Amino acid sequence: MTAAASAFPLSGLAAQTAEQLTPRPLPPPITSAERVARLRRAQQLLQQQGLGALLVESGASLDYYTGIQWWRSERPTAVVVPAQGDPIIVTPFFEKPSIAEMLEVPAEIRTWQEDEEPLKLVADFLRERGVAKLPAAFEETNRFFLSDRLSRQLPGTRIVSGNNVVRAQRMVKSATELALMQAANDITIAAFRQVHANLKAGMSGREIEAAITAATARLGGNGDGALVLIGEASALPHGSRKPHVLARGDVVLLDGGCSVHGYQSDISRTFVFGADPTAEQRKVWDQVHRGQQIALAAARVGAAAGSVDDAVRRAYESWGYGPGYALPGLSHRTGHGIGMEGHEPVNLVHGETTKLAPGMCFSNEPGIYLPGKFGIRLEDCFHMTAGGPRWFTTPPPSIDQPFG
Repeated sequence: MTAAASAFPLSGLAAQTAEQLTPRPLPPPITSAERVARLRRAQQLLQQQGLGALLVESGASLDYYTGIQWWRSERPTAVVVPAQGDPIIVTPFFEKPSIAEMLEVPAEIRTWQEDEEPLKLVADFLRERGVAKLPAAFEETNRFFLSDRLSRQLPGTRIVSGNNVVRAQRMVKSATELALMQAANDITIAAFRQVHANLKAGMSGREIEAAITAATARLGGNGDGALVLIGEASALPHGSRKPHVLARGDVVLLDGGCSVHGYQSDISRTFVFGADPTAEQRKVWDQVHRGQQIALAAARVGAAAGSVDDAVRRAYESWGYGPGYALPGLSHRTGHGIGMEGHEPVNLVHGETTKLAPGMCFSNEPGIYLPGKFGIRLEDCFHMTAGGPRWFTTPPPSIDQPFG
């Protein structure tokens, strides 16, 4: 639940929806042993690629390897993983007690004072381990100032992308990770279903969003809101700032997710409120439903991720949409990677050559948008298995049964 939602008693639709739900049992979080195994695998990859060390600053990847959940600021906190031996954590002196509470793997915590250079600690450590002359890998979201300042400390050290280490690991989920993602998806669809059952004319998008947030929290998920797009706003994939109030016959697009022990869901449902859909609304909904099935059929082990998007776009163009990303039609990619972050590499987008492999997880959301009228988006996530893709949540059968 967001801070704003948790600071005040629930009321109206939010309170009504939350009262109707019962908290769910959750799977256990990632263990220390699994994080240690991740570090050992990272070291194997570093050695295979002739790299001396990996640096990962605050963010999802720091959590992935160490359990440390920390924000980014001008004061860096990072893990430095050498090709051999235990890693170190670099953090400000006054943050050490907090970092130590979260640390779940064997690692020395080295601190720096406010008037000291934190990247000197990194440079000294690389020298100690005898890898200062080897390339140092950086996680892809590390900020520029870290590499810039490390280069000043170690002018002869080449800094390279760590994608072949971090991305290669995080893209392929373990059974434990998949179980957490399944729980998050189950919570999100249950929250959506309950809110949908309580909708009434005159409700605002913000009121509906608050109800989704409350329902998600009640069920045990950690959510930070949802998109509630009503009427013409549903034709804008990420919505409009204009206020909208629910009325009979409106197209309503719900898009949101939550996390369970750090692992994410992402689901969209579109329906018509309080009236039978028009012929055009039904037609477009059915086409998007078909688009999801086309995407799933194209998602085969060994296929390029971009081929999934291409398969959908070919069908849409044959139905008169596009061409390509033009409107009316599908103006965004067919899907994105998902895991510890709602959006993470790689995407189901034209030109993406990464091969699909078991353990990879994606959203499947080939919406169709008619500017000035309405948009339809159905979004369910799936994970790859040796036998092909498998849904976390099953798409609804029809616009008349938007939640099955």
